[in-house]
Amino acid sequence: MAVLVTMNWKGITVGQYEAARIIVNWEGDTPAGSMIHTAAFTDSGIRVIDVWESAESFQNFVDRRLMPGLHQLGVSDEPAVEVHELHALFTPGFKPV
Repeated sequence: MAVLVTMNWKGITVGQYEAARIIVNWEGDTPAGSMIHTAAFTDSGIRVIDVWESAESFQNFVDRRLMPGLHQLGVSDEPAVEVHELHALFTPGFKPV
């Protein structure tokens, strides 16, 4: 079952996110189960809203790729994560950024 995942990660900077994009390479080697990824920055850090095929596919990515990559960058804390069963998805006029 598809899930909506929200992550609020205090202290993560734009520079760390961009470095993680290279190290983890989620765009060049898309993780199994990843459907949609969005990211925005607030005054306190990053907010990520993703859609995954399942909670298990998300957790597999976190355990095997995301956290090991962020540890390489010296990030030791973890985000506040919520996972919810996806009820609907509508993306009119979607254009990747």
